[in-house]
Amino acid sequence: MLAYYSFAAPEEFWTDHWGRHSVEELLAIARRSPLTDLITRALPADGVILEAGCGLGQYVLLLRERGWRVAGVDWSLEALAVCRRVAPAPLALMELRGLAIADGALSGYISLGVIEHDPAGPDAILAEAHRVLAPGGVLVVSVPYVNGVRRLGAGWIRRRNRQIARRGGAFYQSAFSRAELVAALTRCGFSVRAAHPYDPARILRGALRPLLRGRRRAGSAGGAAPSAAGPRRQRPLVTLAKRLLYTEPALRLLGHMLLVVARKP
Repeated sequence: MLAYYSFAAPEEFWTDHWGRHSVEELLAIARRSPLTDLITRALPADGVILEAGCGLGQYVLLLRERGWRVAGVDWSLEALAVCRRVAPAPLALMELRGLAIADGALSGYISLGVIEHDPAGPDAILAEAHRVLAPGGVLVVSVPYVNGVRRLGAGWIRRRNRQIARRGGAFYQSAFSRAELVAALTRCGFSVRAAHPYDPARILRGALRPLLRGRRRAGSAGGAAPSAAGPRRQRPLVTLAKRLLYTEPALRLLGHMLLVVARKP
């Protein structure tokens, strides 16, 4: 695993994080995201599904639109209140290591980018997910992925984060290899069915952002107006780039997150 540290306290970080987004914005992204297809293909058709760590609730709302019985829980009352102002949904404030839910009450459990934030590791949250799922229940969980690029840069990532920790930084999250996440799920009693890296453009966007900013500044200084035909010429290239990014080798090399589908025997 790769551990990441941050100077912001957890409460400050999440308040800032959710404050930079709206439910409507995230719901629009979810409607067109390849991640949504991975989730919906895995979910059971019947029963109650919980999104644990739902944040602003975009997947609770989207899945309810599509006919699933979904509820959401999170530790941020502020995020839940923002979601409820947009649409009525069953939401509750809960600690994921101790859910106020009966044993075996759920047919599905979704947790996207959440379990990696526990400094003690994912096992307590996963064990609680196992408890509340019925036999045969499906778990869909995602974490930051130790992809090919992160493997190559692992030494630098560890040194940088040790420096942040020595300067007073607090634990932020862990990134997992496929084997590490499968091992954690197996320890907690799950049978893993599938694993999918996703979001391969995140690392490229981060690397290209300084270059694109420089080009924008240069274009503004030169005073040249963008060509109306420019975006149309770029669309075939963008489509091709997306297809290449979603090939298996590119996902293993660049996938920012790893989604695993597991079942409670």
